[in-house]
Amino acid sequence: MSPERALAAVRAAFVAYARGEWTMPPKVYVPAYPEGDFRAMPALGGGHALLKWVTSFPGNPAHGLPTVTGLVLLSDASNGMPVGVFDAAAVTALRTGAAAVLAAETLGRADAETAAVVGAGVNGEAVARTFVARGRRVQLWDVDSARARSVAEAIGAEVARTREAALASDVVVTVTPGREIVLDEGSLKPGQHASLMGADGPGKAEIAVAELARVQVFCDDWEQASHNGDLVHAVEAGALRRDDVVQLGDVLIDTAEGRQSDEDITIFDSTGLAIQDLAIALAAMESADDLGVPQLDF
Repeated sequence: MSPERALAAVRAAFVAYARGEWTMPPKVYVPAYPEGDFRAMPALGGGHALLKWVTSFPGNPAHGLPTVTGLVLLSDASNGMPVGVFDAAAVTALRTGAAAVLAAETLGRADAETAAVVGAGVNGEAVARTFVARGRRVQLWDVDSARARSVAEAIGAEVARTREAALASDVVVTVTPGREIVLDEGSLKPGQHASLMGADGPGKAEIAVAELARVQVFCDDWEQASHNGDLVHAVEAGALRRDDVVQLGDVLIDTAEGRQSDEDITIFDSTGLAIQDLAIALAAMESADDLGVPQLDF
């Protein structure tokens, strides 16, 4: 699936969810800390039901294993029969890249020129690849400079000179393990946008609470982000309330305002939604016949 097809599918999912046409019960975390965690994510929409069973084990690459593994199961909602099984890592990468860029294009300045991705792992590569597919010049930075160079060469991106140079871009996407703060208080400048994609579970954070408190905050889903995203730390500290945060889907259907001026600093807190996975799965099913994928009849 092309990054642009993924972006269109994820945008449609945000719109359907904001309109109440798709539903999504809360994500369930099964902690196996300090090593990692398991997550069960259900959704219903488009005549189908989905369950994503996925892991996040940040230490795995050191042992030659992927950070994210799992399965996405898709069923026909009219009779409950299974119609598709997908690799969760592939689905996650596509929808992460799509959501990050969708938020950047929706909330960033109209004249934003420079873009950077901090973190060149599988999902960071997907974000950068989506930017490139949208015709945007993008820089990559990673603690592993060799990895950043390799990914940049593979997808037609550039390597940022330093992390500070990357963070000074008009649009910044952070795709880190969330074990340390990337954006300290005062680090974002007027007019910037940041999509925060790494803090998607308990204990993770990519931005300081004090920085969240002084910018315009958006999220993928309030209930999920306020319990498992960057937002949870600000909510617990009393720095943010529900009325301080706007959901991206509400901006897309024009029931809430997005960026209000070129001087605004906007951030998007992403925790990853099952509706996004559902959108990618449904889009993939549309291509199954063209790709010659074997199918079973029940």
